Amino acid sequence: MATKHSGGEKQAQGADQPAQTNVRWNTQGLKRPYANFGNARGTREAVVLNFGVGNNWDRTPRDMEIELAHRIVLSSFAAKRLSGILTQLIGEYESRCGELK
Repeated sequence: MATKHSGGEKQAQGADQPAQTNVRWNTQGLKRPYANFGNARGTREAVVLNFGVGNNWDRTPRDMEIELAHRIVLSSFAAKRLSGILTQLIGEYESRCGELK
């Protein structure tokens, strides 16, 4: 199943304004993994994000095992854009629901 989403902010359509781009999200192969753990490492060229699940209900904090499920490698430019998107998203959430601690 595919869903439609308009990309970018809405702009007034004028003679010197380009037409708005429509993005079609193909969600047919989408997986919905869960992660309660994440970390990031970076180099000059890339940022590596690791996501997984920690099932440490009966273990002490010094005996932690995380089952890594996904590793995402981003260019530094893409990581900076993602950082801005997450900052905005969390700000919107906190304005509706209260500050995350």
